[in-house]
Amino acid sequence: MASSPPLPKKNSEYREAQYWDERYRHALDTAPYEWFGNYEAFRDLLEPELQPEDRILVLGCGNSALSYELFCGGFPNVLSVDYSPVVVAAMRERYAHVPVLRWETMDARALRFPPGTFDVVLEKGTLDALLAGERDPWTVSPEGIQTVDEVLSEVSRVLTPQGRFISLTAAAPHFRVRHYAQPGYGWSLRHASYGSSFHFHFYLMHKGGELSPAQQALGARLRAPPSPLPSPCFLQDSDKEDFLNAIEF
Repeated sequence: MASSPPLPKKNSEYREAQYWDERYRHALDTAPYEWFGNYEAFRDLLEPELQPEDRILVLGCGNSALSYELFCGGFPNVLSVDYSPVVVAAMRERYAHVPVLRWETMDARALRFPPGTFDVVLEKGTLDALLAGERDPWTVSPEGIQTVDEVLSEVSRVLTPQGRFISLTAAAPHFRVRHYAQPGYGWSLRHASYGSSFHFHFYLMHKGGELSPAQQALGARLRAPPSPLPSPCFLQDSDKEDFLNAIEF
């Protein structure tokens, strides 16, 4: 069995297909790697949102067993994409005994499907990888915002008018909701968490629904310029000044 691949020298390499090609060179010889928990960890959240006849697209499948677990759970119409041709080839061979499962090399930012092709789009850790090089999770760079928007715009496009987008991630609501809460995607947004020792996050977006006013407000702040820092307050006479009143909370 091949040894585990080395971690990237810098987080930004998680965004590069070349890193994943190298990481997955021995994918057939290694066990599936599950970001943010295996299927059992979030089954109770996921399966109520699915129907057996759903056409499901899995973005950034990697060598996760998620697509196979969906098949075993009674959801056989699964197409999985990844931009690493190395892992796509490995997954085709690993699950050759399940010919109904399909695997394609494709970038989530440029999906080659007509509008309204899928009832469900599912991603687990793909957006996290694309944002891994960000220096400040509180202030995402314009490039990072654009990358996520490209993915989410494609997701919205390939979903049916009543389709669902499900995102499993390590990103808590204060980091991720602002990306999902864009009116142009045409969906509602719901959040739940899962996990025991460490909480991961389950986001459900439903096409045809509406964002709440609070979610719209968060979404509007995504591209807003950062607020200027408050002017420093200099105390002229600390014996007479009520300094607590000068502290801005």
